[in-house]
Amino acid sequence: MKKRKLRLKKKNFCLILTALFSTILIIANLFYVIPWILDNHKVGKEMKKIKEETPIIEKKPSGEDKKKEEEVPSFDPYWDFIKMNYLEVDFSNLKKTNNEVVAWVLVNGTNINYPVVQHSDNKYYLTHSFDRSKNSSGWVFMDYRNNSKEFQKNTILYAHGRKNGSMFGTLKNVLDDKWLQENHDTIRLSTPHENSLWQVFSVYKIHTTNDYIQTDFSSDEEYSQFLHKLQERSIHHFSTTLQASDKILTLSTCFNEEEKVVLHAKLVQAEER
Repeated sequence: MKKRKLRLKKKNFCLILTALFSTILIIANLFYVIPWILDNHKVGKEMKKIKEETPIIEKKPSGEDKKKEEEVPSFDPYWDFIKMNYLEVDFSNLKKTNNEVVAWVLVNGTNINYPVVQHSDNKYYLTHSFDRSKNSSGWVFMDYRNNSKEFQKNTILYAHGRKNGSMFGTLKNVLDDKWLQENHDTIRLSTPHENSLWQVFSVYKIHTTNDYIQTDFSSDEEYSQFLHKLQERSIHHFSTTLQASDKILTLSTCFNEEEKVVLHAKLVQAEER
């Protein structure tokens, strides 16, 4: 009888411990989940307001392209890209909210359709929203080493890969065959100075490394080797020709704790505003 009571006490004690541990876990998760939900909600409201107050138009290129097939082969998708409309954004209201806004980026086949900011480092907008309030969602930002008024060899954009699909949360779409089959390999960028079209030439998932975010190159040969490396990594084949004179755009985000999703596109055409 005593042994039975002892077993019951032990069983009850274990049940109490289990229930207590589960309660602690639930409370701990709530401390993480609730702020995450609130931050997502704030970003959603902020982005809705931005889109309502920001005039965006489709604009046809004003001039004819001067390149010839000796420079770009006839099979290159380039000849289709130059017929596409630019995206032109009015930055007036955006600058009133945040004078660090430098561009607007739109990636077809994803939810990426955001104003881009740039700070004096690559940390600030990991924890701050467009209106500069504290927010774990962060924002889409340009590498501080880049010149926002003049595209360099490699212009880099970063953002968190949020699980709700915000920021660069849908950049992973580019890894899917369906994304390529639906001809989504286009990026449109608008800055206060010019509008531009970019042709995707490489997409991949890779263990965290910094070897694709190089911005300065000592020679055309070094840059050509860099471009070749990026193109070889792509999980899709793009009929895109690359030259040392090309400028590229890189989008990077976390896929998980150990891997990144990366997209590279070359500048096809740009027009001053």
